[in-house]
Amino acid sequence: MRTRPYALALICLQLVACSLPVRQAPPAEEFAATDVHAHGFAGSDKATCEAARRALLSQGYVIHEASASLVRGRKNFQPEREQHMQIEFHVVCAPNSPGSNSATAFANAVRDTYTLRKSSTSASLGVGALGSLSLPLGLSDEAMVKIGSETIDARRFYEQFFALMERYFDGTGHLPEDSPAEAPEAARQSPPQ
Repeated sequence: MRTRPYALALICLQLVACSLPVRQAPPAEEFAATDVHAHGFAGSDKATCEAARRALLSQGYVIHEASASLVRGRKNFQPEREQHMQIEFHVVCAPNSPGSNSATAFANAVRDTYTLRKSSTSASLGVGALGSLSLPLGLSDEAMVKIGSETIDARRFYEQFFALMERYFDGTGHLPEDSPAEAPEAARQSPPQ
């Protein structure tokens, strides 16, 4: 009968384990060869990031950071009265090889969703011998609360973005202003002796 206490303990452990909250595993990340978030361009990394900056600006994104290798922008949406969405766009531009005139743009967009939450307020009233008494006032405070955040993985979304970037190149891998221009007549003349 010695096994009876052990069996009882084992049953208790199983009951405790069943009552613990089950954590949902994150979605399996598959690092497969895919080009959803990357696209090659015939241009330097600087020209590629400048094209990305212009593409985002043309769609109403506010640029928060821009350099020769990184562009970060944000755009706000309000699909419903009490719902707010924000897309944060990141583009990293990397040369394909040292000294080459081709680069890859790696794009990633994250969509955050917010909703309006109302909370009622109450006031505390101190009453001599009774202590304090809490009374609801019926007023409500409204605040935007973040309810979701996800990386956008839609292939068409990025294809449209990369196609828009292509429109800012002049076909030679340069932005129109980066093309070599003719030197002004005065600059071509030799300096006076």
